Amino acid sequence: MSVISKYKILSQAKDSFSKAEFETALEKFATVLQNYPNSKEAYNGVILSEMAMSGEGAAEALFDYYEILKEEDSEQADVIMSELLSNMDGSMDSLGELFAEPIRDRLEYEDGILYDDFKKIIENGTSFKETFENIMFSTRVIISEKEDFIEFLDSLIEHGFNKMALNYLEGALSAYPTDDKLRKLLTKLSKGKIIEN
Repeated sequence: MSVISKYKILSQAKDSFSKAEFETALEKFATVLQNYPNSKEAYNGVILSEMAMSGEGAAEALFDYYEILKEEDSEQADVIMSELLSNMDGSMDSLGELFAEPIRDRLEYEDGILYDDFKKIIENGTSFKETFENIMFSTRVIISEKEDFIEFLDSLIEHGFNKMALNYLEGALSAYPTDDKLRKLLTKLSKGKIIEN
């Protein structure tokens, strides 16, 4: 039996999911799982694809959340998503609690500042650049919404943190290669001067 390219098929599966081609995504995640039974990412992908195929609108939000978590810590993201999905036990009624509250609880003991709190500091008169420079070596900004992530990337570019923005963009574009907003940010970044503050 020929061994498949795990990362290539996972990338194709995620791309299919992001295009709402859930059946194709399911087949690809299942192929990886068949060849790599210990792949938590493939296992989670199968469950999310099945949820999406059954019409659960929350599946797409969970998938986006999963991708954001993976940018922070891939292994931890797999564990968190596995726990989240196993705790759902087929009932979507408690999804709001599972999706929002544990995030804040979990973040309280991590080295990080929620993006909303980061924005509040800026709204109180401190510049983005100054605030970000003050925290970038001691903590991290934790973002759980895709729109906030795009806004944050745009601010990084606006304030000259181009290399950092490029690193984030490369990761995001590998997960969402056809996302218009991400592509616009990449174009904006490529037109600017790559000078790191």
